[in-house]
Amino acid sequence: MVTLLSKLWIKSDNYKDSKVREKYGVLCGAVGIFLNVLLFLGKFFAGLLSGAISITADAFNNLSDAGSSFISMIGFKLSGRKPDPDHPFGHGRIEYISGLFVAVMIILMAYELIKDSIGKILHPELPKFSILVAVILVVSIGVKIYMYFYNRSIGRKIESATMIATAKDSLSDTFSTMVVLASALAAHFWKIPIDGYCGLLVGVMILIAGITAMKDTVSPLLGQAPEPELVDEIEKIVRCDKRILGIHDLVVHDYGPGRLMVSLHAEVPYKEDILELHDLIDQIEFSLRKELNCEPVIHMDPIVDDDEETNAAKARITEIIESLNKDSRKNENVQFHDFRMVKGSTHSNLIFDVVLPHGYQMSEEQIISYIKEKVSEYNKNYYCVIHIDRAYVK
Repeated sequence: MVTLLSKLWIKSDNYKDSKVREKYGVLCGAVGIFLNVLLFLGKFFAGLLSGAISITADAFNNLSDAGSSFISMIGFKLSGRKPDPDHPFGHGRIEYISGLFVAVMIILMAYELIKDSIGKILHPELPKFSILVAVILVVSIGVKIYMYFYNRSIGRKIESATMIATAKDSLSDTFSTMVVLASALAAHFWKIPIDGYCGLLVGVMILIAGITAMKDTVSPLLGQAPEPELVDEIEKIVRCDKRILGIHDLVVHDYGPGRLMVSLHAEVPYKEDILELHDLIDQIEFSLRKELNCEPVIHMDPIVDDDEETNAAKARITEIIESLNKDSRKNENVQFHDFRMVKGSTHSNLIFDVVLPHGYQMSEEQIISYIKEKVSEYNKNYYCVIHIDRAYVK
């Protein structure tokens, strides 16, 4: 149904386009409201018919899902607004905020369900069973499985944390209804009053789904590191020319899906024509903008690559840094960049930045002291000027 409606209404597969993303968000939100309201009506009727607290609670869970879909739809509409003087980076993060509201509603519904289920455990009753009740629950499971797949599929295509959170909620709802159905069958065939226990299990499952969804939407708001795949893609595009000797100080700011600001330093040979290098950097920025739908800013760092003494000193610094990484995991490696040598009559300055991973076992002072000591052993006339950096990517 969603595929057919998207072909009729959206008519585009450019998932990076903000208008296309907005249309997909509104479409999936509207379908979600429609299906969840139907599920609520069906399950509420089944709950009244059987007297099962787990079925009634599951019904109101679907009603909260309809409210969540409405919030998601509004979030997509607002996030699609154009930048303005007060918000020059656009309104894309509203989508993350709407996803956070969805997660909060899931958690609140889980709390109410757990509370009601505990009451049912303390005062157990056998619910009534009928074929109609079973049919309603089986159909509900099928509908939720369908909602899980279309939300997950489109959420991945348009890179929407809100829709992926909705997909996870649909999957937890599927298991919840399965548990409710098992409870009804157990009460009918074996006269076992487990309605309250099943309701409690459903509530815990919904709570876990809500907490997971909250984590997925809060992280982008706090400023999470970019995915390694994106970092690799950026480096691949930037290093398309042999004159780019390396990159560092890569920072990715996420202002919502399709609204990335990327800044980095590109190392280039110092003897190359500066106008040609500037043109090369412009071309790379254009490629990044076209292929990754981001706003890039690249700073050129000229590197001396043909001086024997400089290269020898840099090689020694490389050995010292590698000695720090012998017992470290890959994502905890110390790195360095922006190396240059300023030669003098009495001593030479070795100037460079050291990138220290978050949570590294040695402090900044210990790192600097260790490097200076090793350099002094290599050449007493070398003096290190070290700046400590922190990595903004994984």
